[in-house]
Amino acid sequence: MKVTYNWLKDFVEIKIAPKALADKLTMAGLEVTSLEEKEGDSVFEIEVTSNRPDCLSIIGIAREVAAITGKKLKLPTTNDQRPTTRNGGIVSIKIENKKDCPFYTAKIIRDVKVCPSPDWLRKRLELIGCRSVNNIVDITNYILFTYGEPLHAFDLDKIISPLSGLPVSPLEIIIRRAKNGEDIITIDNARRILSEEVLVIASGSDKQTGKPIAIAGVMGSKDTEVVEGTKNILLEAAVFNPVIVRRGRQKLGIQSDSSYRFERGVDTQIVEGASGRAVDLIRKLAGGGCALAQRSGLPKAQRKNIKLGVSTVNKILGSKITVAEARKILNSLEFKARGGAKNTFQVGIPSHRPDVNSEIDLIEEVARIYGFGLIPQTLPQASPQVTSGQPRGLVSVIKNVLTGLGLNEVITYSLIDKDLLRHFTGQEVDEAIEILNPLSREQEILRPTLIPSLSLCVAHNLNQKQDYVNIFEVAKVFTKSSSGPREELYLGIALCGAKSLLLEEGSIKDDTGLLHLKGAIEVVLARLGIRAYNFQAMDNGRIAINVGRERAGFLGKLPQQILDSVDIKNKDVFAAELSLDKFLSDVELEKKFVRLPLYPGISRDISLIIKEEVAAGDILEAIKKQGEPLLREVRVIDYYKGKQIQPGFKGLTLSCFYRREERTLTETEITPLHSGICAFLKDRFGAQIR
Repeated sequence: MKVTYNWLKDFVEIKIAPKALADKLTMAGLEVTSLEEKEGDSVFEIEVTSNRPDCLSIIGIAREVAAITGKKLKLPTTNDQRPTTRNGGIVSIKIENKKDCPFYTAKIIRDVKVCPSPDWLRKRLELIGCRSVNNIVDITNYILFTYGEPLHAFDLDKIISPLSGLPVSPLEIIIRRAKNGEDIITIDNARRILSEEVLVIASGSDKQTGKPIAIAGVMGSKDTEVVEGTKNILLEAAVFNPVIVRRGRQKLGIQSDSSYRFERGVDTQIVEGASGRAVDLIRKLAGGGCALAQRSGLPKAQRKNIKLGVSTVNKILGSKITVAEARKILNSLEFKARGGAKNTFQVGIPSHRPDVNSEIDLIEEVARIYGFGLIPQTLPQASPQVTSGQPRGLVSVIKNVLTGLGLNEVITYSLIDKDLLRHFTGQEVDEAIEILNPLSREQEILRPTLIPSLSLCVAHNLNQKQDYVNIFEVAKVFTKSSSGPREELYLGIALCGAKSLLLEEGSIKDDTGLLHLKGAIEVVLARLGIRAYNFQAMDNGRIAINVGRERAGFLGKLPQQILDSVDIKNKDVFAAELSLDKFLSDVELEKKFVRLPLYPGISRDISLIIKEEVAAGDILEAIKKQGEPLLREVRVIDYYKGKQIQPGFKGLTLSCFYRREERTLTETEITPLHSGICAFLKDRFGAQIR
């Protein structure tokens, strides 16, 4: 936003130098990015954040200057805008959808003389980078930059002529959505093909609807442009839905000063005042008179009142601002501070400040005008809170465990494209949550799984000549449910390649496999204190991860057709996905000290041959129950498949560890128990003891 020093002085008495004013504006939150001396004036370029549409006008900046410098804001007055001439014609305004256009005004001004603008008007516009066209167009631009309310002037005769050729023909202004395939030639001489996403201003009569004469809030048509021969004009001032203006502008690839303001929201209470001021200027600079003034809709304004406590202000800021000082600051910004208790008062929020919605917003207003430099510097008081049992703390624990295992955390986009998800699921993705207005084809839907994103990350690292990729991500996934969209926190892990290990014998390659993936998950669950879990083979080749009685995720090797979809060749990728929401409530991080055993234990091994489909986990669980209470631990120490083992079978070696807490075990206690376990394995699983 560009403003000039002399233009600001029309609305507030400024006595400080431009450089000092630039510093004060910057310290108050309106950053002046450049200050340039030009043609006897100073031009400020100000960075205006998206939440401050009120500062996209000279008056908005002047209001800030008045508050900062302690001066009074001087607003221009407008004359009564009742028609001053006869023969205005019959004009009606039809708004098809009040949500698209809540308020619309139209004024007919006859017998104007279009000519070059006076020097003062031309110079002001050109100093802020706006090209001077003629006095009528320049006045609408002048009002836009002064008030922040975009106006548009149409050549009235060019609108009416296609209807009947009569200057008093009944005219209907229609604010509607465009029809698919409808076109318009805009004032930049470009033909635009319209769609139902675009809001247009159209002209019509009692029996017909004419072509669009403007893209609402964006740009007018070439056919109704005000030129040197224009005698009568139709002056438009309106309020348009910011979302509709933005979508239409994006669809057509147009950017204008009007759309920039409509997209951020205009102050509904200045529409008629800005239009009236424009009529005054047209009367002075182009002659003519207002022959007709019509309006449709109401300029609605949400009346907001917020309670502000000065004690809260001082507690937040660490200052000693008095009630009188706080009131003065807010009133200088045109807030209405009134009534209330001793240290508390109600603040009415003006229509030009839609960004102020709570007490903390008012505190920010007080702070920036009071001056951040006047707030005393103090050390913040930190109140550490233990969050290890909360989801955020548990996520940190998981990340620390995985990074300790040598994995690398990645952060990927939550948006993916439909085709990628279809490749990974092998089915249609109608149940995925789609984005209504995606920025690109690659960001069409919210991902219901982390695996596609991790696979793309693996592919990228392989393309960068990385031989070993071990990554993980903790993020939300999004799915549909009967109650609406649902978010779940997931852990995803992907491993690919071979890790180089340097041993005494030399460097060796450790190829990644399912056991590496399974081991990482077991370490995470153990660190979280989760003991009731198991792994179960599934029909699709994956391995289910069950926590308690609920299926929490899976692990497995990604099929080649999936790898082809992300351009991974001649590599195996192993991936796991785990829903953290399904078991984080069962996490037990408290640890108890267990004293060292006083008496030694005894180990016994069992070598057996068993059918390949029998899960080792089932065998271990059965042995633990059978060996109670002396059996303390059982684990697999060897696995073998080869010539000595017939097809369809596998060889396992199990190590059983026995111990008593109160004394040393004897052989007579261990032998019968161990023999019973071997017999149990023969009967229960059909095992052959070797």
